[in-house]
Amino acid sequence: MKILLAADGSKYTKKALAFLVTHETLCGPEDELVVLNVQLAVPPRVKTMLGSAAVRDYHQDEATKVLDPIERFLKRHKVPHRASWVVGSPSAELLAAANREKVHLIVMGTHGHGLIGRALMGSVAQRVVTECNVPVLLVK
Repeated sequence: MKILLAADGSKYTKKALAFLVTHETLCGPEDELVVLNVQLAVPPRVKTMLGSAAVRDYHQDEATKVLDPIERFLKRHKVPHRASWVVGSPSAELLAAANREKVHLIVMGTHGHGLIGRALMGSVAQRVVTECNVPVLLVK
């Protein structure tokens, strides 16, 4: 099975990751885990003031803070995976990645770093569940 894990660095991402590695039927040695971190774009005015290179370095640093601990955890548990990051709208990028990667399942936390992070279900999770063509496993 090919699984997409939405990784935003929140405690809910950690819970989703722990759930995956403790359920070999979902994430065993023959399954593939694609970990995606989506960085929010900075306003164009800020990008103009700072320069494209500085903004890219910022996104790279922020993505590294999220992805490095996840990759260490997955290597320790011998889970085959690929990790990457993109800049854009989290829900749109997750949906695009699910289609591009032809995943069978998306796993994500119910809350994250969005504006509605404390709502019953985060806004990103809500949109992914509503618009996705594959099953979505929400871990809270």
